[in-house]
Amino acid sequence: MRYLIVFACFSVTNLFAQSHVSLDTLIPKGAYENISLQPLNSDSNVTSIVIWIKEEVKPHLHATHSEHAYILEGSGRMLLDGKTIDVKAGDLIFMPQGIVHAVKVTSAVPMKVLSIQAPAFDGKDRIAVDVQW
Repeated sequence: MRYLIVFACFSVTNLFAQSHVSLDTLIPKGAYENISLQPLNSDSNVTSIVIWIKEEVKPHLHATHSEHAYILEGSGRMLLDGKTIDVKAGDLIFMPQGIVHAVKVTSAVPMKVLSIQAPAFDGKDRIAVDVQW
């Protein structure tokens, strides 16, 4: 929930953000426990965010939007619609609306992910799911 509030605060300021970002130069802003978010751009159609994950993102689904995740750094195991797959830097994962997904980082470095969500992400459709994997 804390991350959703932070994201909402940054969303307003990013309405006028630049349209060109050098992803390889982005680093987290300060220390973080498990997840750090850096919203890039957002309008009513799409939201893009860079996410750093040290440990995991717990299982969840999105009721009203789909998500693409492009792994920039790191590796992990991902739950995707009941299947577990290995993912690494360079992989692109598509998570359609309503599909349960999660990730556990297996690399020594945090996983750095470009997340592109459509329509715009506001956090209201993120539904936690209690599944063992």
